[in-house]
Amino acid sequence: MSSPFFDLRGSHNPHRWHMPLTPAVCVGPMDRLFMYGGIGLAASISALEQTCGRPVVWATAQYLSYARPPSVVDFDVWISNAGKYTTQARVSAHVGENEVVTVNAALGARPDSRDYQWPRMPVLPPPEDCDPVLLWPDEGDNLNRRIERRAPDGRYDLKNRTGQVSEDGRMQMWMRTVEDVPVDAAMLAVFADYVPSGFGHALGLQAGGNSLDNTLRVLKIVPTRWVLADISISGIHAGVGHGSMNLFAETGELMAVASQSVIVRVRE
Repeated sequence: MSSPFFDLRGSHNPHRWHMPLTPAVCVGPMDRLFMYGGIGLAASISALEQTCGRPVVWATAQYLSYARPPSVVDFDVWISNAGKYTTQARVSAHVGENEVVTVNAALGARPDSRDYQWPRMPVLPPPEDCDPVLLWPDEGDNLNRRIERRAPDGRYDLKNRTGQVSEDGRMQMWMRTVEDVPVDAAMLAVFADYVPSGFGHALGLQAGGNSLDNTLRVLKIVPTRWVLADISISGIHAGVGHGSMNLFAETGELMAVASQSVIVRVRE
């Protein structure tokens, strides 16, 4: 039996949604938990798709502030333009008067039969032949415990970071929810927010960062239990890094591409 990954609730106003914050959708130390950025984008995508009645093509989140449990986040959907095939819309996610995430998006689909992809899924052993990967210290019962991550020989695990800088900034791993949650655009937004984990591997250190944004471009959604995340870190300069991710289904279809800019932080 599948279940939602986050508790987004509607209201009497079809443009207003809300989500109570619990540790299950947050990250960070137990005494300083905050809403995982990917959840903010994912909940916004879900609100957009349900309000507009169309699938998301792209959505970009700008992260403005923190939202902490047990607060409730409101998601207000504003439709800027609705055409024959495409809707342009945005979401303001806020706690009271404090806006925490702004999302701009386009939704829709056109009657066109062309279906191509050029990036190919990296060749990795199947998930069952890979080892679990611990990307950050286990800080308790939060969102990170709800995502299973696997890679050959657990190669990106914290214990393997020796300060050696990566030659190519690449990182590939399998991901899935511990719970049986269907993969849709919202779930891909959650996976996409693992781009910052690539900075730790790229630097060979216990590193990550604070996302300034998170952009998801959806090609197509296909049934899959595991998603292969192909992360590429482009560079770091003046304390800010840029990275991207291709998200593939188990069968090799490219489902989405994502990118982020991150304030890079290294834990000493």
